[in-house]
Amino acid sequence: MSDALQTMINNMPEKTGKSLEEWKKILKAKAFAKHSEGVKFLKTEHGVTHGFANTIVTLSKDDNNSNEDLVTNQYKGKENLFPIYEKLLPIVKGFGEDVTVTPKKTSVSIIRKRQFVLIKPATKTRIDLGLKLPDKPTKDRLGNSGPFGTMCTHRVQLTSIEDIDDELIGWMREAYEMAE
Repeated sequence: MSDALQTMINNMPEKTGKSLEEWKKILKAKAFAKHSEGVKFLKTEHGVTHGFANTIVTLSKDDNNSNEDLVTNQYKGKENLFPIYEKLLPIVKGFGEDVTVTPKKTSVSIIRKRQFVLIKPATKTRIDLGLKLPDKPTKDRLGNSGPFGTMCTHRVQLTSIEDIDDELIGWMREAYEMAE
């Protein structure tokens, strides 16, 4: 745990009126589906500042599943796809220090100021890589967003490590640059 995070946790009772454990109990009783819903609840119903609300919601999720557990569960029965994920991760992290990797139950969001890539093991033989590239036309490989809806504008279907080539890396970098 970073010193800054520990300081924030230590200051929480004074700044918010409750300890982290007390806030966790309040959030557990509500069981929000989305991170943003929990943050909004703490801000509007309890007057917690955005920074503290975001930290409280994030740390309350850590109790449920670690990020590693979330990713491991995504690839159960799809272990053959995990090397693709392992190759993608350092590439997107290499775009900048402002890249955040956020595992969820069924996918992993890659975020700068907003999500620009989504990695989802879709079937036992395919990862769907969602990209946020507004106004970019689709073509053979760079298809319509499909099941991602508005979360992404495009989807690339990956079935092997060889699918991670310069063209794909270029599209991911372009999405990263647009997400500032």
